[in-house]
Amino acid sequence: MEYILELEQVTKTFPKSGFTLDSLSFSLPCGAIMGFVGENGAGKTTAIGCILNTLKKDGGTVRLFGREMSDQDTALREGIGVVYDGENFPGYWTAARLSQIMKGLYTRWDDALFQHYTDRFRLPKAQKVKHYSKGMTMKLAIAAALSHHPSLLILDEATSGLDPVMRDEMLDIFLEFVQDERHSILLSSHITEDLEKVADYITFLHNGKILLTASRNELASRYAVMRCRERELPSLDPGDVIALRKRDFQTDVLISDKKAAQRKYRDAVIDPVSIDEMMLLLVKGERV
Repeated sequence: MEYILELEQVTKTFPKSGFTLDSLSFSLPCGAIMGFVGENGAGKTTAIGCILNTLKKDGGTVRLFGREMSDQDTALREGIGVVYDGENFPGYWTAARLSQIMKGLYTRWDDALFQHYTDRFRLPKAQKVKHYSKGMTMKLAIAAALSHHPSLLILDEATSGLDPVMRDEMLDIFLEFVQDERHSILLSSHITEDLEKVADYITFLHNGKILLTASRNELASRYAVMRCRERELPSLDPGDVIALRKRDFQTDVLISDKKAAQRKYRDAVIDPVSIDEMMLLLVKGERV
């Protein structure tokens, strides 16, 4: 399997806050979308900064397209399209001005493709960005990221601020992008419903550490939630349990092997696990 992005034992510490990105390791295959999941402050934006070399990591290795990126490596940067959650461009720019600037920055800038996306997204080209809604600014950033023909998209909450119809259209665009198996997307999002629609892999981050990385197929076929009464908990094999969360009248138990649990606990209620519920159990639950 070929990987477009590889992190090995990446660390970054902020002494003033005490936050540490702790030995992050994961790989994003070519032709795939990875959902990057975690609560606010989990370290997703810090990890993205280390990947893009906008933050100097303390240790570890980041490989893009098979090699490490230096500060002077403009060729590698050409292959990456980035959208941040927040202001991506100065407010006094217009879409037309943005195209002029990008043409000078990217050798593969495609003005015709940019015009296609701005028309598709119904963005006024002469209006200043500061007068755009949040959804419009995100659409503009996505249009710009796609218009220099990147191989890797790194999207930090790129669907936030969009209405459901436009979010669905964006997800279709992302799926179209990875139809080319040389392309991949790292998609950080709080909207787990979107990730369940498009992500091939999910990486869960909490307090600077990766709790779990799994493919969507693994989430569907391997992991599950068992609903237990408190008196049933002592009968569970700790080896079957990843985390548990006690509620008023039952305990939700995240299990690592759904089929084995169905054979072992024949009378138990075992349900599929959503990304939302898995994150809650990993973050809020008791680890076993």
